[in-house]
Amino acid sequence: MKKENQNSVPMSSPEINDDDRKAVLEVLNTTYLSMGPKIDQFEQAICKRTGSRHALGVSSGTTGLHLCIRSAGIEQGDLVITTPFSFISSTNVILFEKAIPVFVDVDPINGNMDPVQLQQAIQDLKQGGKAAKRWLPRKGCENYKKLKAVLAVDVFGQPADYDVIKTLCEENELTLIEDACEALGAEYKGKPAGTFGKYGVFAFYPNKQITTGEGGIIVTNDDEAAAFMLALRNQGRAPGDAWLQHTFLGYNYRLDEMSAALGLSQIQRLDHMLENRMQVAAWYQKYLQEFPQIETPQVLPTTTRMSWFVYVIRVKKPVDRDTFAKRMVANDIPVRPYFLPIHLQPFLVDQFGFQTGDFPVTEDLGNRGLALPFSSVMTEEEVLHVCEGIRKSL
Repeated sequence: MKKENQNSVPMSSPEINDDDRKAVLEVLNTTYLSMGPKIDQFEQAICKRTGSRHALGVSSGTTGLHLCIRSAGIEQGDLVITTPFSFISSTNVILFEKAIPVFVDVDPINGNMDPVQLQQAIQDLKQGGKAAKRWLPRKGCENYKKLKAVLAVDVFGQPADYDVIKTLCEENELTLIEDACEALGAEYKGKPAGTFGKYGVFAFYPNKQITTGEGGIIVTNDDEAAAFMLALRNQGRAPGDAWLQHTFLGYNYRLDEMSAALGLSQIQRLDHMLENRMQVAAWYQKYLQEFPQIETPQVLPTTTRMSWFVYVIRVKKPVDRDTFAKRMVANDIPVRPYFLPIHLQPFLVDQFGFQTGDFPVTEDLGNRGLALPFSSVMTEEEVLHVCEGIRKSL
């Protein structure tokens, strides 16, 4: 694709102010660049925000999800139900432990896991035999074991239907992991995203609602799980271990002090930044109404607070998304397909034999979705500029 022009609207932009810069500089003027006081303070701020008992800062949303998979006892051959319409890491973390991802298709409106299909998949997988085969990959799962967990994703900042999902997990003794990496600050029926499962994970990449550069955080109310994951993120050192003693197989998944200081500064302004993102989304909704070829995002009534992560439109047929995207880039408007279906990624096709047509709703959304420039610092003039690019490109 064509490189972005200096005069074009950026695809995304973090909101960094002088307080953020001062917070990071203060850390650089200390001797604590890792495992210092800022990570504890940032974790406490997240606990206060979500009402969670524990928060564990980690180096990314991906590493946070991986620790949840480890803590849930998911091992080689175990089954985890998840969605093919997500960023790749929600599936990768299952594969890290040589478990088997079992995909269910998504709701065509918000792109989140379809609860009806989830219910049927759980029923069939527990029954086994021909019923289970309907949901299992074509290959790579000949020696599958037990269904252990559901990994739900809050796509684009809108929570999944947790009344149903949580009930299904509780009734069937399945661990619920909530990937809320795109949904910090969102609410489902008045309750914060990230708090519906045994574990929830947020991420802080520069295009997220708040940023730490790279980084993420796990929230949980389970004391034992928190202690275990705390050990795993620090090379497997359990409480009481001496220096260079490691009780568990662990990792360096720590969040450094500079990143934690930035996150602590940013979380104080989360509501302000969410309001700004909501305003940008409202401008898009307003100005895109004149284009009948474009579908704009819908916020469901159960989402009592939307946490806009990205703004993804869907083009209607006969408009070809890829041709339209090339025209947008030619008009100096950066755009990105969002998401490409996970089950059609080359390595998953090779390993599990997935094919086009396996998950038609995911594939339809993947073929028609296009993320427009979006951030909390975007102006109305920039939104109008993007919409003018759309007019020229259709």
